[in-house]
Amino acid sequence: MNNAQLKKKLLGTPYFLWSLIFILIPLGMVFYYGLTDRSGAFTLNNIISITTAEHAKALWLALLLSLIATVLCLLLAYPLAMILCNMGVNQHSFIVLIFILPMWMNFLLRTYAWMAILENNGILNNFFEAIGLFSLINSIFGTDISFFPMIRTQGAVVLGMVYNYLPFMVLPIYSVIIKLDHSLVEAARDLGASSAGVFRRVTLPLSLPGVLSGVTMVFVPSVSTFAISRMMGGNNQMLLGNLIEQQFLGGAYNPHLGSAIALVMMIIVVACMWIMNRFGEGEEQAVIL
Repeated sequence: MNNAQLKKKLLGTPYFLWSLIFILIPLGMVFYYGLTDRSGAFTLNNIISITTAEHAKALWLALLLSLIATVLCLLLAYPLAMILCNMGVNQHSFIVLIFILPMWMNFLLRTYAWMAILENNGILNNFFEAIGLFSLINSIFGTDISFFPMIRTQGAVVLGMVYNYLPFMVLPIYSVIIKLDHSLVEAARDLGASSAGVFRRVTLPLSLPGVLSGVTMVFVPSVSTFAISRMMGGNNQMLLGNLIEQQFLGGAYNPHLGSAIALVMMIIVVACMWIMNRFGEGEEQAVIL
Protein backbone atom coordinates (compact mmCIF):
# COMPACT_ATOMS: atom_id res chain seq x y z
CA MET A 1 0.00 0.00 0.00
CA ASN A 2 1.51 3.31 -1.10
CA ASN A 3 1.34 6.59 0.78
CA ALA A 4 -1.52 7.97 -1.34
CA GLN A 5 -3.78 5.01 -0.59
CA LEU A 6 -2.86 5.11 3.09
CA LYS A 7 -3.67 8.82 3.23
CA LYS A 8 -7.07 8.23 1.59
CA LYS A 9 -7.90 5.55 4.14
CA LEU A 10 -6.88 7.77 7.02
CA LEU A 11 -8.99 10.64 5.67
CA GLY A 12 -11.97 8.32 5.31
CA THR A 13 -11.71 6.98 8.87
CA PRO A 14 -13.79 9.79 10.51
CA TYR A 15 -16.62 9.23 8.02
CA PHE A 16 -16.52 5.49 8.63
CA LEU A 17 -16.65 6.00 12.40
CA TRP A 18 -19.53 8.49 12.01
CA SER A 19 -21.49 6.02 9.88
CA LEU A 20 -20.74 3.20 12.29
CA ILE A 21 -21.80 5.07 15.44
CA PHE A 22 -24.78 7.04 14.15
CA ILE A 23 -26.12 4.82 11.33
CA LEU A 24 -25.05 1.18 11.48
CA ILE A 25 -25.21 0.64 15.25
CA PRO A 26 -28.66 2.31 15.69
CA LEU A 27 -29.96 0.41 12.66
CA GLY A 28 -28.62 -2.83 14.10
CA MET A 29 -30.36 -2.07 17.41
CA VAL A 30 -33.66 -1.54 15.57
CA PHE A 31 -33.28 -4.91 13.85
CA TYR A 32 -32.33 -6.59 17.15
CA TYR A 33 -35.26 -5.22 19.15
CA GLY A 34 -37.71 -5.72 16.29
CA LEU A 35 -36.84 -9.40 15.88
CA THR A 36 -36.54 -10.39 19.55
CA ASP A 37 -38.79 -10.55 22.58
CA ARG A 38 -38.18 -9.27 26.11
CA SER A 39 -36.01 -12.30 26.91
CA GLY A 40 -33.84 -11.73 23.85
CA ALA A 41 -35.12 -14.77 21.92
CA PHE A 42 -35.75 -14.51 18.20
CA THR A 43 -39.41 -13.98 17.27
CA LEU A 44 -41.60 -12.64 14.48
CA ASN A 45 -44.54 -11.91 16.78
CA ASN A 46 -43.64 -8.22 16.91
CA ILE A 47 -44.02 -7.90 13.15
CA ILE A 48 -47.12 -10.11 13.06
CA SER A 49 -48.79 -7.93 15.69
CA ILE A 50 -48.74 -5.02 13.23
CA THR A 51 -51.59 -6.75 11.39
CA THR A 52 -53.96 -5.97 14.27
CA ALA A 53 -56.80 -3.57 13.48
CA GLU A 54 -55.35 -0.57 15.32
CA HIS A 55 -51.87 -0.88 13.86
CA ALA A 56 -53.10 -1.68 10.34
CA LYS A 57 -55.39 1.37 10.44
CA ALA A 58 -52.47 3.62 11.41
CA LEU A 59 -50.35 2.11 8.62
CA TRP A 60 -52.91 2.58 5.86
CA LEU A 61 -53.87 6.05 7.07
CA ALA A 62 -50.21 7.11 7.05
CA LEU A 63 -49.76 5.78 3.51
CA LEU A 64 -52.99 7.41 2.29
CA LEU A 65 -52.34 10.86 3.77
CA SER A 66 -48.70 10.78 2.65
CA LEU A 67 -49.73 9.87 -0.89
CA ILE A 68 -52.33 12.67 -0.97
CA ALA A 69 -49.79 15.18 0.35
CA THR A 70 -47.19 14.06 -2.19
CA VAL A 71 -49.63 14.36 -5.10
CA LEU A 72 -50.74 17.83 -3.96
CA CYS A 73 -47.13 18.95 -3.58
CA LEU A 74 -46.37 17.72 -7.10
CA LEU A 75 -49.42 19.47 -8.59
CA LEU A 76 -48.42 22.73 -6.90
CA ALA A 77 -44.67 22.47 -7.33
CA TYR A 78 -44.35 21.61 -11.03
CA PRO A 79 -46.20 24.67 -12.40
CA LEU A 80 -44.43 26.88 -9.86
CA ALA A 81 -41.04 25.51 -10.91
CA MET A 82 -41.83 26.17 -14.58
CA ILE A 83 -43.00 29.72 -13.79
CA LEU A 84 -39.79 30.41 -11.89
CA CYS A 85 -37.69 29.08 -14.77
CA ASN A 86 -39.45 31.36 -17.27
CA MET A 87 -38.87 34.51 -15.24
CA GLY A 88 -35.91 36.87 -15.35
CA VAL A 89 -32.78 36.07 -13.39
CA ASN A 90 -33.27 38.76 -10.75
CA GLN A 91 -36.98 38.06 -10.43
CA HIS A 92 -36.80 34.31 -9.95
CA SER A 93 -33.83 34.60 -7.58
CA PHE A 94 -35.87 36.89 -5.34
CA ILE A 95 -39.00 34.71 -5.52
CA VAL A 96 -37.03 31.54 -4.79
CA LEU A 97 -35.55 33.31 -1.75
CA ILE A 98 -39.02 34.32 -0.55
CA PHE A 99 -40.31 30.80 -1.16
CA ILE A 100 -37.62 29.05 0.89
CA LEU A 101 -37.59 31.72 3.60
CA PRO A 102 -40.12 29.85 5.80
CA MET A 103 -37.72 26.87 5.81
CA TRP A 104 -35.32 28.99 7.88
CA MET A 105 -37.90 29.13 10.66
CA ASN A 106 -38.28 26.37 13.22
CA PHE A 107 -40.43 23.44 12.04
CA LEU A 108 -42.57 23.40 15.19
CA LEU A 109 -43.02 27.17 15.07
CA ARG A 110 -44.43 26.95 11.54
CA THR A 111 -46.81 24.19 12.63
CA TYR A 112 -47.95 26.16 15.69
CA ALA A 113 -48.70 29.09 13.38
CA TRP A 114 -51.05 26.91 11.32
CA MET A 115 -52.70 25.68 14.51
CA ALA A 116 -53.44 29.30 15.46
CA ILE A 117 -54.95 29.86 12.02
CA LEU A 118 -57.13 26.72 11.95
CA GLU A 119 -58.34 26.54 15.56
CA ASN A 120 -62.07 26.74 16.24
CA ASN A 121 -61.53 30.24 17.61
CA GLY A 122 -58.52 30.90 15.44
CA ILE A 123 -57.71 33.55 12.89
CA LEU A 124 -59.60 32.01 9.98
CA ASN A 125 -62.83 31.30 11.87
CA ASN A 126 -62.73 34.76 13.45
CA PHE A 127 -62.37 36.24 9.97
CA PHE A 128 -65.37 34.27 8.69
CA GLU A 129 -67.39 35.44 11.66
CA ALA A 130 -66.34 39.07 11.13
CA ILE A 131 -67.53 39.08 7.51
CA GLY A 132 -70.85 37.47 8.51
CA LEU A 133 -70.30 34.15 6.74
CA PHE A 134 -71.65 32.04 9.62
CA SER A 135 -74.73 34.24 9.97
CA LEU A 136 -75.39 33.92 6.23
CA ILE A 137 -75.05 30.12 6.28
CA ASN A 138 -77.26 29.84 9.36
CA SER A 139 -79.97 32.02 7.82
CA ILE A 140 -79.96 30.07 4.55
CA PHE A 141 -79.75 26.49 5.85
CA GLY A 142 -81.28 26.96 9.30
CA THR A 143 -78.13 25.75 11.05
CA ASP A 144 -76.46 27.03 14.19
CA ILE A 145 -72.73 26.87 13.41
CA SER A 146 -70.25 29.28 14.92
CA PHE A 147 -67.03 27.85 13.44
CA PHE A 148 -65.72 25.46 10.80
CA PRO A 149 -63.99 22.40 12.37
CA MET A 150 -60.66 22.59 10.52
CA ILE A 151 -58.15 21.55 13.18
CA ARG A 152 -57.74 17.95 14.40
CA THR A 153 -58.86 16.55 11.04
CA GLN A 154 -57.17 14.57 8.28
CA GLY A 155 -57.33 17.66 6.06
CA ALA A 156 -55.33 19.63 8.63
CA VAL A 157 -52.68 16.90 8.72
CA VAL A 158 -52.39 16.91 4.91
CA LEU A 159 -52.21 20.72 4.92
CA GLY A 160 -49.37 20.59 7.44
CA MET A 161 -47.50 18.07 5.32
CA VAL A 162 -47.97 20.08 2.11
CA TYR A 163 -46.92 23.36 3.71
CA ASN A 164 -43.80 21.97 5.40
CA TYR A 165 -42.61 19.72 2.58
CA LEU A 166 -43.60 21.68 -0.54
CA PRO A 167 -40.15 23.34 -0.89
CA PHE A 168 -38.58 19.87 -1.03
CA MET A 169 -40.66 19.20 -4.13
CA VAL A 170 -40.15 22.57 -5.81
CA LEU A 171 -36.38 22.85 -5.53
CA PRO A 172 -35.42 19.48 -7.18
CA ILE A 173 -37.86 20.07 -10.06
CA TYR A 174 -36.70 23.67 -10.46
CA SER A 175 -33.01 22.68 -10.45
CA VAL A 176 -33.62 20.15 -13.26
CA ILE A 177 -35.87 22.30 -15.45
CA ILE A 178 -33.57 25.34 -15.26
CA LYS A 179 -30.74 23.21 -16.71
CA LEU A 180 -32.73 21.74 -19.62
CA ASP A 181 -31.33 22.25 -23.11
CA HIS A 182 -33.75 24.75 -24.66
CA SER A 183 -32.58 23.77 -28.14
CA LEU A 184 -34.56 20.54 -27.73
CA VAL A 185 -37.72 22.54 -27.05
CA GLU A 186 -37.05 24.78 -30.05
CA ALA A 187 -36.41 21.74 -32.25
CA ALA A 188 -39.70 20.18 -31.16
CA ARG A 189 -41.56 23.40 -31.98
CA ASP A 190 -39.83 23.62 -35.37
CA LEU A 191 -41.06 20.10 -36.11
CA GLY A 192 -44.64 21.21 -35.48
CA ALA A 193 -45.23 20.08 -31.92
CA SER A 194 -47.80 22.04 -29.94
CA SER A 195 -47.11 23.45 -26.49
CA ALA A 196 -48.84 20.46 -24.91
CA GLY A 197 -46.86 18.08 -27.14
CA VAL A 198 -43.55 19.75 -26.22
CA PHE A 199 -44.37 19.44 -22.56
CA ARG A 200 -45.51 15.82 -22.82
CA ARG A 201 -42.72 14.53 -25.06
CA VAL A 202 -39.76 16.73 -24.09
CA THR A 203 -40.08 18.75 -20.89
CA LEU A 204 -41.81 16.19 -18.68
CA PRO A 205 -39.57 13.18 -19.52
CA LEU A 206 -36.39 15.23 -19.13
CA SER A 207 -37.56 16.68 -15.80
CA LEU A 208 -38.52 13.27 -14.41
CA PRO A 209 -35.33 12.90 -12.29
CA GLY A 210 -36.28 16.06 -10.42
CA VAL A 211 -39.86 14.84 -10.03
CA LEU A 212 -38.71 11.50 -8.61
CA SER A 213 -36.30 13.22 -6.23
CA GLY A 214 -39.06 15.54 -5.06
CA VAL A 215 -41.55 12.71 -4.61
CA THR A 216 -39.02 10.80 -2.52
CA MET A 217 -38.13 13.85 -0.41
CA VAL A 218 -41.80 14.52 0.33
CA PHE A 219 -43.21 11.00 0.68
CA VAL A 220 -40.53 9.61 3.00
CA PRO A 221 -40.82 12.27 5.76
CA SER A 222 -44.61 12.41 5.33
CA VAL A 223 -45.15 8.71 5.91
CA SER A 224 -42.98 8.76 9.03
CA THR A 225 -44.09 12.08 10.51
CA PHE A 226 -45.44 12.24 14.03
CA ALA A 227 -45.15 15.93 14.98
CA ILE A 228 -47.54 17.20 12.30
CA SER A 229 -50.15 14.50 12.92
CA ARG A 230 -49.96 14.95 16.69
CA MET A 231 -50.17 18.76 16.62
CA MET A 232 -52.65 19.28 13.78
CA GLY A 233 -54.51 15.98 14.01
CA GLY A 234 -54.62 15.60 17.77
CA ASN A 235 -55.50 12.20 19.17
CA ASN A 236 -58.02 11.67 16.38
CA GLN A 237 -55.42 10.97 13.66
CA MET A 238 -53.05 8.20 14.70
CA LEU A 239 -50.37 7.63 12.07
CA LEU A 240 -47.47 5.22 11.97
CA GLY A 241 -45.01 7.74 13.40
CA ASN A 242 -47.29 8.40 16.38
CA LEU A 243 -47.61 4.66 16.96
CA ILE A 244 -43.83 4.27 17.08
CA GLU A 245 -43.53 7.27 19.39
CA GLN A 246 -46.04 5.72 21.81
CA GLN A 247 -44.03 2.51 22.05
CA PHE A 248 -40.88 4.38 23.09
CA LEU A 249 -42.27 7.34 25.06
CA GLY A 250 -45.73 6.24 26.16
CA GLY A 251 -46.79 4.51 29.34
CA ALA A 252 -46.78 1.09 27.63
CA TYR A 253 -43.04 1.12 26.92
CA ASN A 254 -42.37 -1.57 24.31
CA PRO A 255 -39.23 -0.96 22.21
CA HIS A 256 -39.60 -4.38 20.57
CA LEU A 257 -42.96 -3.50 19.00
CA GLY A 258 -41.79 0.03 18.18
CA SER A 259 -38.71 -1.32 16.40
CA ALA A 260 -40.82 -3.85 14.49
CA ILE A 261 -43.13 -1.07 13.28
CA ALA A 262 -40.06 0.96 12.27
CA LEU A 263 -38.76 -2.05 10.31
CA VAL A 264 -42.05 -2.35 8.44
CA MET A 265 -41.96 1.38 7.71
CA MET A 266 -38.40 1.09 6.34
CA ILE A 267 -39.43 -1.81 4.10
CA ILE A 268 -42.36 0.21 2.74
CA VAL A 269 -40.20 3.27 2.10
CA VAL A 270 -37.45 1.23 0.39
CA ALA A 271 -40.04 -0.57 -1.76
CA CYS A 272 -41.61 2.74 -2.83
CA MET A 273 -38.20 4.20 -3.68
CA TRP A 274 -37.30 1.07 -5.69
CA ILE A 275 -40.55 1.30 -7.64
CA MET A 276 -40.01 5.00 -8.39
CA ASN A 277 -36.43 4.37 -9.49
CA ARG A 278 -37.54 1.57 -11.78
CA PHE A 279 -40.22 3.83 -13.20
CA GLY A 280 -37.61 6.54 -13.77
CA GLU A 281 -35.29 4.11 -15.60
CA GLY A 282 -38.17 3.07 -17.86
CA GLU A 283 -38.98 6.68 -18.70
CA GLU A 284 -35.34 7.44 -19.51
CA GLN A 285 -35.19 4.48 -21.89
CA ALA A 286 -38.40 5.65 -23.54
CA VAL A 287 -36.94 9.14 -24.05
CA ILE A 288 -33.75 7.69 -25.57
CA LEU A 289 -35.73 5.47 -27.93
